[in-house]
Amino acid sequence: MRRVVVGVTGTLGSLAALHRAAAEARVRDAELRVVLAWQAPGGELGGRNGLGPRALAQCRTAAVERLREVLDTAFRAAKPGVTLAGITVRGTPGAALVDAARGVEDLLVVGTGSRAPLRRLRPSVARYCLAHAACPVLVVPPSPLQVEFDAAHRRNFWRIPLDARELGP
Repeated sequence: MRRVVVGVTGTLGSLAALHRAAAEARVRDAELRVVLAWQAPGGELGGRNGLGPRALAQCRTAAVERLREVLDTAFRAAKPGVTLAGITVRGTPGAALVDAARGVEDLLVVGTGSRAPLRRLRPSVARYCLAHAACPVLVVPPSPLQVEFDAAHRRNFWRIPLDARELGP
């Protein structure tokens, strides 16, 4: 069966990617596979040094609960209209998504993530997927509303006054 694989975190960008993936799955008559990747606190070193099986089980449980919250937020009003599979994977997001979308007929959907300067220090999941996926990758840009929200947040953070001329068309 063909699959549309989408990575989620719960951010507005990942919810936009999830809705786009659901639409693509309906058009393609494919299964929608929603993947939430998680890592132990401290990354893989934290998993090997000091975190016992009980702590890792708690991390896994938290990831499953987070995935349930994301799916509930995304599809509370209306069901996706396709077969839905939610999966939590321990690992880095890019590698987990590429591994989940192994088939050539699969489609991998990812959001672009934040373009804030400090967040760009982290590796880009979308770039990783574009470079390593064996299937087509659809990268969903942030919504215009998210872009405006980020701009307002930056303006408030740096205490830049709002120019009233920016509000009108």
